[in-house]
Amino acid sequence: MKQYHDLIKHIKDNGTRRDDRTGVGTISCFGYQMRFDLQAGFPLVTTKKTHLKSVIHELLWCVKGDTNIRYLVRNGVNIWNEWPFTKYLKVQGLANKFPRYSAAWKAKMKEFVQDIAEDYEFAQQYGELGPVYGKQWRNFNGFDQLDWLVNEIKTNPNSRRLIVSAWNASEITEMAKAGLPPCHTMFQFYVNEGKLSCQLYQRSADTFLGVPFNIASYALLTMMIAQVCGLKPGEFVHTFGDVHLYSNHLKQVDELLKRDPKPLPQMKLNPDVENLFQFKFEDFKLEHYDPHPAIKAQVAV
Repeated sequence: MKQYHDLIKHIKDNGTRRDDRTGVGTISCFGYQMRFDLQAGFPLVTTKKTHLKSVIHELLWCVKGDTNIRYLVRNGVNIWNEWPFTKYLKVQGLANKFPRYSAAWKAKMKEFVQDIAEDYEFAQQYGELGPVYGKQWRNFNGFDQLDWLVNEIKTNPNSRRLIVSAWNASEITEMAKAGLPPCHTMFQFYVNEGKLSCQLYQRSADTFLGVPFNIASYALLTMMIAQVCGLKPGEFVHTFGDVHLYSNHLKQVDELLKRDPKPLPQMKLNPDVENLFQFKFEDFKLEHYDPHPAIKAQVAV
């Protein structure tokens, strides 16, 4: 995907080194935009394999308003585990006993994830991320933004207010206790000539690990909402604030840039689904995805 490679090159060529919350350090730029024509193929990065199962389950998790990692881990999705696990170690007074990414830490993490999956009470106590995406999308101070959005697109498609916000300032401190304040903070839809387009504003973006997921997730959400509103997918526009490469991802970035992008795959949705909240994992089928091998990197927490 050329747009993604161009973003990485832009950061490498124009970014500045900055300290950050995680202590890892970044090369960062402020302000960037990518555009993807969803009629030209599904924008899933091809120069490294992207775990689509995680993208789909995380999106369904958000759409249904869930904020506990139990659903995710029971479906083999581990992208949110480190934040509640870090909080768990602190609460238990074990942080110093398990240095991050040590063999003991990894073993304890495996035990933690298993307990989340198998023990409902444990998951309720330690698997909750707080009022993050799903809560804000479905219950922003008592208001169901997604339900409103679908109805508004159907009844008032020319509106300039087709917006969903995850940035609830009154709950940011609570979100930060076990998870992260929303990185993808708000998105807006636009209907034109029977097509639905979406623009995402992302305040902070881990370009190597997170951005491929974000692109695929919001492209898929646009396709889902277009289908239930009787529209075709248009464009996904991805707008960034602080867009960065972590300093411990730079070798992986160099490996990625040596690879040539391949043709985009196609995403097929079950055409029988007419309600946004009734999509299931089995309703999505990716065709013709032939990526380069995955490139592993550690998340900065």
